[in-house]
Amino acid sequence: MSTSRDCSIVMVHGRDFKPLEEDLLDISYRALRAGVRRDYPEQLQLLEDAQVDLAYYGDLTNAFLEEHGKRYDARLDIGDRRAAHAALRQIEPRKKFSIRQYDRVPGKSAVREFAADMLAPLLGAIGMTMPLVRLVSKDSAEYLTGKSDFADRVRERVRAKLCEALDRDGRVLLMSHGLGCLVAYDVLWELSHDEEFAPRYGKRKVEAWVTLGAPLGDMHIRKYLKGAEQQPEARFPTNVISWYNVAAEDDYTCHDNTLADDFKKMLHQRLVSSVQDYRIYNLAVRYGRSNPHSSVGYYIHPRVSKIVHDWLTEDLQS
Repeated sequence: MSTSRDCSIVMVHGRDFKPLEEDLLDISYRALRAGVRRDYPEQLQLLEDAQVDLAYYGDLTNAFLEEHGKRYDARLDIGDRRAAHAALRQIEPRKKFSIRQYDRVPGKSAVREFAADMLAPLLGAIGMTMPLVRLVSKDSAEYLTGKSDFADRVRERVRAKLCEALDRDGRVLLMSHGLGCLVAYDVLWELSHDEEFAPRYGKRKVEAWVTLGAPLGDMHIRKYLKGAEQQPEARFPTNVISWYNVAAEDDYTCHDNTLADDFKKMLHQRLVSSVQDYRIYNLAVRYGRSNPHSSVGYYIHPRVSKIVHDWLTEDLQS
């Protein structure tokens, strides 16, 4: 994709099986583009001129899950992702991304988020958070507590793409989804504090970080993040200017859906300019049922479109 005005967007995908890199980048970018085109058609060229990259580690998660007996139909997956995207593109105008429309989505249920809300504190208190994560998402548990080099290899992929963007010395927008939010956080911390990376990248900034369906609100998950056991001055990343957190109703992955309260110390220490939380309705349907964690549903949502639009046009508004 061509570049203009030195704008780079780095997307970080989440957990579970993923299609090939080029397919996942295509569907993710198309969803993002469709949202901007729907809401801000006059500024679409700015997005098209930006350098958009995907920090891809899907082959690593695919191999890990297959080693643990899981099976994956890539053609079916990408077909269903494109079907979800096609359906979401038909929803216009943006005001229709509302609770009224969400209530019509087939198979909508708040049970999993309710269970997460109720059980997470109890299970965390008795040390059962990781067994539950391992049951629901083996790759997430391996990333957080595994003994293999899986986490290192995943971070290496994300770090490489983010550093490529930072090396362009332009404006950088980082977008992460699900597990990718944990990985992105760890990479941001490494670039801020790790002696291997901080000398080169410690002073470089990501202008905006958008977290979608992030599990970062769970206090028991945060214990496994990079820097969690460090002294306050080295506990958090120091290279993000603005942080936008978007959480969908009934998305159990982000059952604790606000981050401003959890990371307020970053504000107090003046490590970040703002942490803003947004609650949305994700209208994506995957395999015939509501999927409020769907990345396609997040990327095409009007709230995300506005965040991206405002970032793209920020230096044009003065």
